[in-house]
Amino acid sequence: MNHNMSQINQILEKLSRIDYIKPGEIPNIELYMDQVTTFMDSHLAHSKRYEDDKILTKTMINNYAKNKLLPPPAKKKYTKDHMLLLIFIYYFKSFLSINDIQALLAPVCDRYFGGKDGISLEDVYEEVFSMKKEQLNALVQDVKQKFETADDTFENLPEEEREPMRMFSFICTLAFDVYVKKQIIESLIDEMAAGKNMQEK
Repeated sequence: MNHNMSQINQILEKLSRIDYIKPGEIPNIELYMDQVTTFMDSHLAHSKRYEDDKILTKTMINNYAKNKLLPPPAKKKYTKDHMLLLIFIYYFKSFLSINDIQALLAPVCDRYFGGKDGISLEDVYEEVFSMKKEQLNALVQDVKQKFETADDTFENLPEEEREPMRMFSFICTLAFDVYVKKQIIESLIDEMAAGKNMQEK
């Protein structure tokens, strides 16, 4: 899978350059909806799979507010805290349901949106995303190891069949990893929700 290894290295190199939106890049002034979508499109363009993909639309933002993932804007203007929540939502929505995102973000939003308790939502965001570099380095090593493991599969197949089946094996290994982590995340969210319900009772 040497030519495939080159392809994987290119993908990993691209991933290693992924950066998060720094709080300092987000305007400190309140923004109208069009300004919000333009900002997100320009700053998260690297994560698009296809050129025509939309990072964030007005409909999405309205749905997030309707589903209580996002506090309503004041006079149709969105604050920096709204923007930070939208970034969290953007990353979570690719693998979590709206209900799970709501359950995960609601306690954080209730406590830190608007800087009520001394710690701001910006502080929370910065703390979480500060782990990015370390996480990416570990992820790159993990993907390489999975690739090498997949390279040892289907030894009994003819050469022309071996390459695509090894790639299939590699993708299945990555998919299983995502599946297991998603199960863990969902279980943790369920436990958080159960704990909140117990406190309310």
